Amino acid sequence: MTILIGCSGWSYDDWVGSFYPPELAKRKGEWLAYYARYFRTVEINSTFYHPPGERQVASWIQKGSKLEDFEYSLKMPQLVTHEHMVREKTEDAQRLAAAFDKGCIQPLHRAGLLGSVLLQLSPYFPKNAANLKTLISVLDSLSFLDYDYAVEFRHRSWLDGEGELIDPEAMAILKERNISTVLIDGPGLHIRQGKSASHVYIRFHGRNYDIWHLGEREKREDDFRLNRYDYLYPIEQLESWIPRIKEAEIGEQMVRIYFNNHARSKAAANAFQLMDLLEIPHEPKKIRLQNQFTLGCF
Repeated sequence: MTILIGCSGWSYDDWVGSFYPPELAKRKGEWLAYYARYFRTVEINSTFYHPPGERQVASWIQKGSKLEDFEYSLKMPQLVTHEHMVREKTEDAQRLAAAFDKGCIQPLHRAGLLGSVLLQLSPYFPKNAANLKTLISVLDSLSFLDYDYAVEFRHRSWLDGEGELIDPEAMAILKERNISTVLIDGPGLHIRQGKSASHVYIRFHGRNYDIWHLGEREKREDDFRLNRYDYLYPIEQLESWIPRIKEAEIGEQMVRIYFNNHARSKAAANAFQLMDLLEIPHEPKKIRLQNQFTLGCF
């Protein structure tokens, strides 16, 4: 039984000076090795926006092979989940998912660097008969017997009335394929329960309820948050997850936890705090945090 905790991405310029030393500011090629000194896993978000080319995958393998007990988790491209699945273009979704499997997932797996593969469904992909059929077809085109897959539901129709449990019909689909449902801490959804696989996937998005849907452009002039992910979890909010994480660990082979509140290194800071709460050893690291909501009055 293993709990791995990391961040959603590592290549953020605003981490320089708070997580990355200033002398690494212009040496981005060294950032992953520095990150891996503290975390054994990372969630790659860039694959969601642009399917990686052969050279990019080779670079991840070349860098990752030099790291000890390190793994990458990957997000399925949005062309699959947010374009073709939403438009019921099932065959196109299957084709692109298969290409992603062949070009990215398989090479990382062969190199011993693959963690889990995340399908983050669109918030415009509600639960209905047609979308259930689409979901099943796409999932059945994946190598879910060979790799760990996880599905993140983003439309409330996939949840129960309280919003903390996945709909039983959707849960049955995942259980039949040993695919994990993503447990979420965030302002949009707050899914805290749901066991569907022998592995667990948890994501922390922050709780900026006020700007999550409005967007950064709607912020007040005196609001100095970088973006909707600029949120620092207080220790009490992390503590509330400890029983659920420990319960998930019982009988599971792997629990992966990623912090997506990446602005100003807050993901790294909260990841360290959660590791401490779970008594997971890690190299000590002091992070200079800025949690300034407004400038205030002087």
